[in-house]
Amino acid sequence: MDTFSPAEISAQLATLRAEHRALDERITRMAANGQDDLESKRLKKRRLQLKDCIAKLESLQIPDEPA
Repeated sequence: MDTFSPAEISAQLATLRAEHRALDERITRMAANGQDDLESKRLKKRRLQLKDCIAKLESLQIPDEPA
């Protein structure tokens, strides 16, 4: 398994969070304008994938506690 430095994890988190916010805003605009439902579903699926990736990276930032 690859190990990532805390700086790499933080940078990746920032990138994913920015993409998640952008998708959220785009989905909100599409809903307000009554645009393509299929496109909206695709964007929501991508947003959920990003949320999962963010959660995994955040869990890597939590230090392991000795048993």
